[in-house]
Amino acid sequence: MATRGRECSIADALEVVGERWSLLALREIMLGERRFNQIAENTGASRDILAARLRKLVEAGVLEKRQYEDHPPRFEYLPTESAKALQPVLLGLMQWGDRFIRQGPPPTVYEHECGEELHLKSVCAHCGEPIASTGLHAVRLGVVR
Repeated sequence: MATRGRECSIADALEVVGERWSLLALREIMLGERRFNQIAENTGASRDILAARLRKLVEAGVLEKRQYEDHPPRFEYLPTESAKALQPVLLGLMQWGDRFIRQGPPPTVYEHECGEELHLKSVCAHCGEPIASTGLHAVRLGVVR
């Protein structure tokens, strides 16, 4: 994808999922809602905007659109591996919003299969140390320093 400014995977990802209604539609689909009307109701998105966002997510391979009724034709939206890989991003946004945006307790909590409330923790895959803003720097691949 062509972007202006710094070449960056974050910018490329935001081209696909960086709109409010796209992320809220993904939230609903990851919570098990598959049908357009229920997604529209739970997100509050207008039908035309939601249809455009879902179409873009399907074209990008984030969702799969599957017909479940012939007369009239009706479709459901299923998460692909790409969508499932976004689950930590959605949960991270939720945790950030709970901590820094909301006033009061969160309206939704998630439980892990172990039975405990789920809280994400970002750690280095190599050493296991928590990721903090200090000690973190970007390295441009292919650039000799």
